[in-house]
Amino acid sequence: MSAHINEITTKRILLVEADHELSSQIQLNLQSLNLDVIPCSNLSEAKHHVNTQDFDLVLMERQLPDGEGLLLCMQLLEQQKEIPIMFLTNKGSEADIVLGLESGADDYLVKPFSVLELRARVKVLLRRFTKRTPTNDNYLQFADMYINTDTREVITNDQTINLTATEFDLLCYLAQHPQKVFSRMQLLEAVWGYSYSGYEHTVNSHINRLRAKLSHYFNEDIVKTVWGVGYKFTPPQIQAA
Repeated sequence: MSAHINEITTKRILLVEADHELSSQIQLNLQSLNLDVIPCSNLSEAKHHVNTQDFDLVLMERQLPDGEGLLLCMQLLEQQKEIPIMFLTNKGSEADIVLGLESGADDYLVKPFSVLELRARVKVLLRRFTKRTPTNDNYLQFADMYINTDTREVITNDQTINLTATEFDLLCYLAQHPQKVFSRMQLLEAVWGYSYSGYEHTVNSHINRLRAKLSHYFNEDIVKTVWGVGYKFTPPQIQAA
């Protein structure tokens, strides 16, 4: 068994899929990676599971018999539960993908998809969000802004900025390379772990959400667009009151 598979041996996945045949296929493939897959087929069951159990990843369809999967995504954001979410859905227009990502999803895979691609993305998400034991000594500081890479907190003026897991990873990566410009494809590879052409809007959506949150704490845009190239982190100089 490969080292990559060993890394995710004990992980638990909530699979929310109304198509029972597809759900069974996904379960079999992920169980072959020694993952514990908990299936359900509607939104109410999914909400019950996330409220009563701990999961390392949620895979879900958007169009469920009793509602829109985006509702669960937004619920997890409101509860500040750092559980990565990947949508597996037929809703594949650019507008749908952007909406899914801006609702808080970390990844978005359009049906029909390759089982190999699904397995690869699941591995990447689980590795990215594996919690580490905090040491409280790994952090970045820019003026009054602190980014703790162990506790995964961003603090400025004694206020904690609430970010999703992907928003934190994106900010942290940019902040580790101040003023360096990264293309969308470079950020996909570094933060998401893949660089498939056509998924650049994933970066755009998360950058937009990240900027919106940071704007409440800083008088300046610290994640800047370099037109025609990509994005860069500019350390803050003046804090907002």
